[in-house]
Amino acid sequence: MARIKYYYDTETCKYERVKVTTWDMTMNLLGFLVVSAAISIGILSLYFNYFDSPKEALLKKENEELQYFYEILEKEIDQSNQMMTALQDRDDNVYRVIFEAEPIPSTVRSAGIGGSERYKSLLEKGIEKEEMVLTAFQRINKLKKQMYIQTKSYDEIFQLAKDKGRMLAAIPAIQPIANRELNRLASGFGMRMHPILKTKRMHTGCDFSAPKGTPIYATGDGKVITVKTNFGGYGKEVEIDHGYGFITKYAHMDKFDVKVGQKIKRGECIGYVGNTGRSTAPHLHYEIIKDGKKINPVHYFYKDINEDEYEKLLELASRENQSLS
Repeated sequence: MARIKYYYDTETCKYERVKVTTWDMTMNLLGFLVVSAAISIGILSLYFNYFDSPKEALLKKENEELQYFYEILEKEIDQSNQMMTALQDRDDNVYRVIFEAEPIPSTVRSAGIGGSERYKSLLEKGIEKEEMVLTAFQRINKLKKQMYIQTKSYDEIFQLAKDKGRMLAAIPAIQPIANRELNRLASGFGMRMHPILKTKRMHTGCDFSAPKGTPIYATGDGKVITVKTNFGGYGKEVEIDHGYGFITKYAHMDKFDVKVGQKIKRGECIGYVGNTGRSTAPHLHYEIIKDGKKINPVHYFYKDINEDEYEKLLELASRENQSLS
C-alpha cells in the first residue's frame, strides 16, 4: 500500500495531505528511467570494454591457436627448405661430380610457381589473413616443385650409376694372363729393339712370356669383334670391343676359345698362348686401343695388383730391352 505524505500548512496550522499530480508522477518516472538507462549503459560499456562474450572468447582463442600453429608451420617449412638445400648441394657437388654429370641449373631449381592467379579460388573465399595464408601456400608449392626436380635428378643419377657400373666392368683392368709373381712381363710399351729386324721400333703393347697353352683372359667386359689368323704379323689374334672407346688386342695365340659377336666377361678365357705370326718365342702380345690410339697397357692393370706391384711392373715395362714380336 502506497505511503500517504503530509505537510504542515502554516496558514491553517494543520497538517494537510500532499497531493501528487500526474505531472509529478510523470517527471519522477522519467527521472528514474534516465538514471536507470545511464547506469545500464555504463555497465554495458564496462562489460564490452573489459569482458568478451562467450562467442568472442571462443573466436579469440581459436585465432591465437591458429597463429601459434602457423608459426610452427613456418618453422617446419624453414627446416624443410634447409634440408632441400643440403640435398641439392650434395647432388650437384658430390653425386654429379662422381658421375661426371652437369649440375642442375639454379634457374631450374628455383623456377617460379605462378602468381596470385594460381590461388584464385582461395582468394575468392575472402580470407581475413590473406597475405599470411598465400605466403604459406607459395612456399609449400615451391618446396614441392623442388622435391619433384630432385627426385628426377636422383632418377638420372641412378641411371648414371648403372652406366658407370657397366663402364667400370668394361674398361680393361687386369693382366691378360696369370702373373702373380710379376715375372712374365718380358717387354713393355715404347721404343724397343725388334727381334727380327734388329732395329729400334715402336712396340705398341706389352709382351707376356708364358708356356704354349697358357690361358689368356679378357681384361674387361665386351664383345668379340675380330678372330683371325695371319701367317705373318700378329699371327692368331682376337680383338674385343669394350665400348667407351676401348678395344683390346691379343696376338700370337695358339688357339681361340671365342667367336666373332660373342659377349665376354672380364676374366673369361678367350684362348691360349702360342708362337704364331712374327714371333720369336711363345708369348702373348697385348694391346689397348683407346679412341683409335694405342696406349700403354701397364697403366690398366690396377684391378689385380696393389701399389707396390704396380711400381714393379712399371719398372719392368720401362726397360728398353728386346721385344718378342
